[in-house]
Amino acid sequence: MRLAVYAFYGFALGLLLVGLRELLFSFEENRCSMTYMFEYPEYRRVPLPRRVARQYPSYGLYLYGEGAYAQETRGLKLTGAPVLFLPGNAGSYKQARSLGSVALRKAENLERGIHMNVFTIDFNEELVALYGGSLRRQTQFLHESIKAILRLYKDRPDPPTGVVLVGHSMGGVVARALFTLARFNPRLVSLIITQASPHQEPVLSVDTYILEFYSTVRNRWATNAEDLRNITVLSVGGGYLDFQVRSGLTALSCPIDDFNKMSVVVTAVPRTWVSTDHISIVWCKELVLATVRAFFDLIEPETGQFTESPEKRMSVLNYHFFRHPVLQPGEAQEDPVTFSAPPEAWKEVNTLRLFYTAPKEAQVKYFLFALSSRRKAYSHFHCRSNNMEMTSWLYGCTQMSGSMCVQAIDLSSETELLPAYKAVTVKISELLSVSHLIIDASNPSGGQFLVECELQREQSLTVSVQVPHTLSFGLTVSDLSINSSGLLHTLLLQDFHQVYQAFRITVMSHCKTTKDRLPSVYRVRVPWFQEDSFAMASIPSVSEIYSMLHTSRPDNTSSALLQLHTAPNCQYKVSIRTSFPKVLGQILRFCGPVLPVYSAVVLLLMIRAQLSSIKRLGHPVGMQEAMSKSLQVHKLELPVLLLLLLLRQSWFHDVWSSLGLPGVDTLPLISVENTSQDPKASMQEWPRLVSPLLCVLGAAIAFWGSTVLRVSVYFLSFFLAPLHRPSVSRDCGTLRLHTQILLMVSLSVLGGATCGALALMVSTLLHLYRVLKLQMTERSLSHMLNLAPQKVSQNTENGFHGSDSHSKSKECNGSPLLSESVLHDVRDDLELHFSLSTMLTLTMMFNAPSLIHWKNNLRYWVHLDPDPCWPHIVPLLISSVLLINCNTNTLLRSKRMLNLMLHLLLPLCVGMLAFCPLHIYRVTYFLSAALTLLVCSCFFSSPNKL
Repeated sequence: MRLAVYAFYGFALGLLLVGLRELLFSFEENRCSMTYMFEYPEYRRVPLPRRVARQYPSYGLYLYGEGAYAQETRGLKLTGAPVLFLPGNAGSYKQARSLGSVALRKAENLERGIHMNVFTIDFNEELVALYGGSLRRQTQFLHESIKAILRLYKDRPDPPTGVVLVGHSMGGVVARALFTLARFNPRLVSLIITQASPHQEPVLSVDTYILEFYSTVRNRWATNAEDLRNITVLSVGGGYLDFQVRSGLTALSCPIDDFNKMSVVVTAVPRTWVSTDHISIVWCKELVLATVRAFFDLIEPETGQFTESPEKRMSVLNYHFFRHPVLQPGEAQEDPVTFSAPPEAWKEVNTLRLFYTAPKEAQVKYFLFALSSRRKAYSHFHCRSNNMEMTSWLYGCTQMSGSMCVQAIDLSSETELLPAYKAVTVKISELLSVSHLIIDASNPSGGQFLVECELQREQSLTVSVQVPHTLSFGLTVSDLSINSSGLLHTLLLQDFHQVYQAFRITVMSHCKTTKDRLPSVYRVRVPWFQEDSFAMASIPSVSEIYSMLHTSRPDNTSSALLQLHTAPNCQYKVSIRTSFPKVLGQILRFCGPVLPVYSAVVLLLMIRAQLSSIKRLGHPVGMQEAMSKSLQVHKLELPVLLLLLLLRQSWFHDVWSSLGLPGVDTLPLISVENTSQDPKASMQEWPRLVSPLLCVLGAAIAFWGSTVLRVSVYFLSFFLAPLHRPSVSRDCGTLRLHTQILLMVSLSVLGGATCGALALMVSTLLHLYRVLKLQMTERSLSHMLNLAPQKVSQNTENGFHGSDSHSKSKECNGSPLLSESVLHDVRDDLELHFSLSTMLTLTMMFNAPSLIHWKNNLRYWVHLDPDPCWPHIVPLLISSVLLINCNTNTLLRSKRMLNLMLHLLLPLCVGMLAFCPLHIYRVTYFLSAALTLLVCSCFFSSPNKL
């Protein structure tokens, strides 16, 4: 039985490790280029009003500088456009050096003295993602910092009216929270760029303050959407390398018609096309260059400050972060284009395709595609070139003169920049006034490049493929062969729209000829979110693409696409199969933060199994055996599913809401944006199908975590044994009544005066000391050679042994000998207290973030304000102290209370599973209730013992 238990939990641990490996290590290495400083960076502190400095002693405002620029700005006489960088969770203000250094180098190459002043805020590296009590304070200090920055420019002829904000991680959420302040002027901030910021919801909801903060920000931007329409916000997600903040959380929740709110994953940003981890998104040179280029394009040459036009901001950001067309933002596209090339520079293409290689010598060359006879047969015209110069190259002729075009319109604005070439696709039905399409293949500089163009039929180039089921485990394969006679093929991946899906797509290319060809580009497109990813392959080759999603499409109205930019006259074979390791990785990416909740549920079920064993047999079973017996998922999931089904009924939902009861937490497989738009989305049952797997993984964490704790206690008892007198009593480590009262009062005062989590840690250590004493006593008794055989009494015959079974079985010189039952009693108490200590340790871990925050700010204040643990933790402190004296005999003396507790523990577990996944801080309340019930069982059975 023990071997089977270890095998099961070993298998569960293997699944967990496979998922963690896929989540943390299975993606490509970070391919970002590092940004370097050419001169020593300096951070000059900006003086703040005395009131602000006294109110926020741990925060600071700095100006970034290097070399000569740092010397010039020593007196804070500034003339540039202000940009303020906001660090995130545990972030340093020095992270602004990449943005500041690149901006300085870029300004050196510009005329008219246009430059930026990059400021940065020191938030004392606070853990605001884990402790929400500082978020409001950071927001208020940010407001004061913006006012202080603008005061530095008050003597300028054209002072700036606002500041551009760049927020990393939680800094981006704090930037949006500015607009929730009552006295904040929205004109002070018109542009916000956030990097890997979890706008949808917090990664971990470990206290109420962070959820209240998010709710305030979300409501402000939702209810005042019209007032904030002119505020431009760009959110950039890090991609799959960022396992701390998944990119789905970076999506902005905003009205569909508000185009000033944009979200994109860094893998889809032109000229970047790489994934970044949570820290490298700050210094990734490709992304920093895109940001700095956008900033300089937003600065008005006349004033040297950022533009106040929302249309221009949107145009510039679209250019640098989305499509990167050849026409610069603001360039006129309506003016007709005239040509002055000689007749010999023009050539009409009579075939459906064009393949042209520019010679080394400079020349002017134009190719004409007549549309008159091809409008009905063909729907699109596609063209690509590895000439990466972003100049106009596709025109629509509106007036011909013989074989030459006299006047045309520029169609190059539809150009997209891909990793290997630029490409453009136009719809022929929209070009009614155009008689010919013109390709400008001139090379005035004499550089060589390729141009490939073709007329396309959309129906023949779009193929639907049914993806394998997630539970096919890679055994089912969807194959598709493409005899490529064209340049672009689109595969519609039917039913690929959920985040728990993951596929390994293999693309094999083969060509009969070996002439020079442009490389193939494979692009996974997601219609409902800008999270495209690219892969580039030579020809012939075998490429593997792992395809997952950052966001789901719950309404199932569209699916992901696979675009193949192929080489002509080649064969391609596409194979799609489910990648089960990647599926595990996706489940951990989205549901990993809720695993501690499932571990707490399993530990509570384990204690329930031990108490049931005490009731039936008189002694608790071991922790491992208790976990194996208590892991009955159906007893947990069926009540939750029943509650979800009832909540879908309007009458039950109304009654539930009228009682003020909280909603059922769904697993984070559906975004907050979707649930806000469709309230019934939060009550969908299908995410619960993942819950049994999470329960098994949480049980593995609880099983092996408790095993590690047991081993640690075992070895620690060896080191502490020489410091303690040997004991042979099960009462070792217990406390007198007045000592318990003194401890409860002291811990309550300590928690109220300093930090509640500190008091909880002390109480947990006190209980751990009781476990250590029992471990040392068990070792002493197990090594004694004069233990008398256990005396069989009426109690043992009835299935348990009580204190009477400790009675003397033999005497030696009038002194009683210890019975084996004493050893059994100590072992029983040790098993019970091991379980309790494991639960208290987990509770302490849930509340550790506030303790860490208190410790890091101890030099500024002793009392943590606000404290998420106080006063809710007082019952837990009292219970942990009283349980030190608890043993199996005290529980057996009141079977009525024991029966009541056994009946209540299962509903507590179900409630924890229903209401805690998105509110992790509630776990403490449920565990506190369970321990309080256990104390009541001990108290009503034997009050004198307590």
